[in-house]
Amino acid sequence: MQKHPFGVKAFFKQSVVLTFAFPKEILGPLIPPCLTLDTFKDQWAFVAIAFVETEKLHPAFLPDFLGNSFILTGYRIFVRYHSKAGKRLRGLYILESETNSKMMNFMGGMLTKYQYRFTDITIKNEGNRIFIESEQSGYFADVLKHENDAVKLPDQSPFESWQEARRFAGPLPFTFSYDAATQNVLIVEGVRENWKPQPLEIKNYSTGFFEKIKLGKPVLANAFIIENIPYQWKKGRIEKWHS
Repeated sequence: MQKHPFGVKAFFKQSVVLTFAFPKEILGPLIPPCLTLDTFKDQWAFVAIAFVETEKLHPAFLPDFLGNSFILTGYRIFVRYHSKAGKRLRGLYILESETNSKMMNFMGGMLTKYQYRFTDITIKNEGNRIFIESEQSGYFADVLKHENDAVKLPDQSPFESWQEARRFAGPLPFTFSYDAATQNVLIVEGVRENWKPQPLEIKNYSTGFFEKIKLGKPVLANAFIIENIPYQWKKGRIEKWHS
């Protein structure tokens, strides 16, 4: 059942994504052998933390009114995969997922390998300010929305401009899982339209996730928000990988 046996639809009310840079040597051991890190300047690799406020999430074969609304958090490494068809796919490898819905915690654990767990996450909007907090998971973010790219990049970001950051660390369509016992790769493709990420100014943030998995202190590379976007995950497809 953990193979995305059917398509899923949802509406993203807002998705706040903070991307952190690590030396590639730090993240390399965390991904399966079928994947390679998607690096920048052959030096930096990235972990994105996405906080997604979803509405009407439901199996694609059911009507929208049967959907449910909740918050999802995903911790994802930027990776590449060379498919059997010869295509080089850019996408994400999930380290862990969280939700404030006990139903989604159960269903996500049953239908995916994304390691869902329940947490007390909240997202509050006050004008152009967004506050994200979870006491159980040990993170907090205070971000400010901007209508253009006038906001300054984080001080130590490896990117030189928001345009460069958006091209490299923008939304990636594929998510990959790997079963070492069978050497099967599960590929899930996300479909969206009018995906226009807007830069965010990070006023303050903290996260205990990187300390929990012993990665040390990361470099904040960028932060974006996407709002009011219909989204769909296709049914997962499996292909055999051989080293």
